[in-house]
Amino acid sequence: MSSAQRRLLVTSALPYANGPIHLGHMVEYIQTDIWVRFQKLMGHNCTYVCADDAHGTPIMLRAQNEGITPETLIGRIWQEHTRDFAGFGIDFDHYHSTHSEENKVLAQGIYIKLREAGLISEKDIEQAFDPVKEMFLPDRFVKGECPKCGASDQYGDSCESCGATYSPLDMKNPVSTITGATPIAKTSRHYFFELPKLQAWLSDWIRSEGRLPSQLVNKLDEWFKDDLQAWDISRDTPYFGFEIPDTVDKFFYVWLDAPIGYMGSFRAYCDKSGVSFDDYWKADSATELYHFIGKDIVYFHTLFWPSMLHAAGYRTPTAVFAHGFLTVNGQKMSKSRGTFVTAEAYLKHLPAQALRYYFAAKLSSRVEDIDLSMEDFVQRVNSDLVGKLVNIASRCSGFVHKFFDGKLATFDAEHAALLTPYQAAATNIANLYEQREFAHAMREIMALADNANAWIAEVAPWQQAKDEAKRDALHQSTTLAINIFRVLMVYLSPVLPEMAAQARTFLNEGDWTWNSAQTALEDHSITAYTALFTRLELKQVEAMMTENAAQVAAQPQQKLETTTVATAPAAIEKTELALEPIADEIAIEDFMKIDLRVARIVKAESVPEADKLVKLTLDIGVGTRQVFAGIKSAYSPEQLEGRLTVMVANLKPRKMRFGMSEGMVLAGSGDGGLYLLAPDSGAQPGMRVK
Repeated sequence: MSSAQRRLLVTSALPYANGPIHLGHMVEYIQTDIWVRFQKLMGHNCTYVCADDAHGTPIMLRAQNEGITPETLIGRIWQEHTRDFAGFGIDFDHYHSTHSEENKVLAQGIYIKLREAGLISEKDIEQAFDPVKEMFLPDRFVKGECPKCGASDQYGDSCESCGATYSPLDMKNPVSTITGATPIAKTSRHYFFELPKLQAWLSDWIRSEGRLPSQLVNKLDEWFKDDLQAWDISRDTPYFGFEIPDTVDKFFYVWLDAPIGYMGSFRAYCDKSGVSFDDYWKADSATELYHFIGKDIVYFHTLFWPSMLHAAGYRTPTAVFAHGFLTVNGQKMSKSRGTFVTAEAYLKHLPAQALRYYFAAKLSSRVEDIDLSMEDFVQRVNSDLVGKLVNIASRCSGFVHKFFDGKLATFDAEHAALLTPYQAAATNIANLYEQREFAHAMREIMALADNANAWIAEVAPWQQAKDEAKRDALHQSTTLAINIFRVLMVYLSPVLPEMAAQARTFLNEGDWTWNSAQTALEDHSITAYTALFTRLELKQVEAMMTENAAQVAAQPQQKLETTTVATAPAAIEKTELALEPIADEIAIEDFMKIDLRVARIVKAESVPEADKLVKLTLDIGVGTRQVFAGIKSAYSPEQLEGRLTVMVANLKPRKMRFGMSEGMVLAGSGDGGLYLLAPDSGAQPGMRVK
């Protein structure tokens, strides 16, 4: 990496101002915050802005239901969101709202530039209209029977039963979810952004080196197979949003002004800080612009958003980084299942630092879903942060105060050399942070912690302390241990900012930079050690889940703003994209080492101590094997006995706290859950799978 200072502007997707922040949201904000903190630690000029997405029909309707104005509602939600973000240590340079004067001026200005460029068209369209509420209905506010398969209780844009997409007016027995009235067809003039006119430019843009993850480029290639269509950017009154210039009772669709909210938030930041807005947003700006988003809003951020910016004469994003969804205990986040966990409920019972670390230990640059297994969460955090990291400081700091008045030694040549490998890891770990390979970085850091603990156990300062003749050796060894702890905390400070601040107090130091790891604390006084992190208990998680379930159940059910695009290809009408990564290539010789065998499940048992595991006894034709498989979310033990499956028979046995696991069964995963792989009928236990 270049040592020259870079100038970066970073955003996260805007949370919708119609409900609380939940742990699914926090994946993105924690991911972004870690990356921003790392950039600042490296000495770069990095600004992080965000805002509440505050417009649209659901907000208007909720405010009406509560008997308040939309402005009052979004003001209250803004306070709740900023409280929860602060609780998780998300350090925005500015947090704004899309319902702001800055955003209004920018949105209307961009629209006028698009119109002047010949990219705005008008067309009369027929829509579903609620005759009681006297308003046009977004597709997701109509329910009825699918016109293709007849399934009942389907939304007005697509059928969850057969996958068909359609217009609400094509449904059988449609009803408005607002009033229960039967919608009627009504025609209205709408305004469109002519995206097809920019298709050639956009095709080149998305293929620029480093612009998008390869998974997203491949998905966009599928969308480009069919010509892009014009995008409907208008909505009729009543609607909570900004009026379209030179129109009557026409408003910008929420997805038009939402991404412009990045610019609006930054404009407000510029006004309070004196930074030049144009230096960041002009077409030839040298600033790096990065958007962190979820995979469900890729379409808006990689097609409409860059096209609008380019056509309006602004710079386009340097890169768009997408992540997958969060599951909880192997299940999609769901209020009915109790897996919809709010940030507020979490923070009442558990430390934010624990979740920041757990997410970091699972996040990569790939567009992959991650799972928050509550049992694994407790075990992983306790093992790494307590058993490995703070253990180094807690075991050795007391000797420094007892025998050396709290003052560290000056290293001799031997101990100075022992610190070097820990400092040398900085370049590799920095590169991993830069590439957003946080999970890999956490593994590297914890491997260093393992090495440090092994060395401390070998040197045994507690034994050195018993022998007065070994006082110098004790001083050297404890000073080295404290310095190793310090280096590791520098590496972890983007992930654990609160713990890093406590560590600096313990070490009697000021702020760190990334290069702080390259210096040693010698002949330096430290303060008395106090616990930097305490072990998590499952009862804390249970109390959090119980309170959260009660809190969620007490909330009024709110309709969610849809991210469906009426003119998008059918493949992306739903809000989720199936973006499954392809693993790194391996040679055929490597694959041939894997011994796959047909196995019959002769016995299946629950593992009481584990939420996800089932203990399987497998007949592989030449005896039986015991395997622990994480498939409890999809199968009860009685469903499994007698079934054939496929197992990796030559996997090295692994000792778990529940017993020895002697292989691995194969399963697939998708939107519907886990699916145990099975051979065709006629297969017999022990057969080799080729």
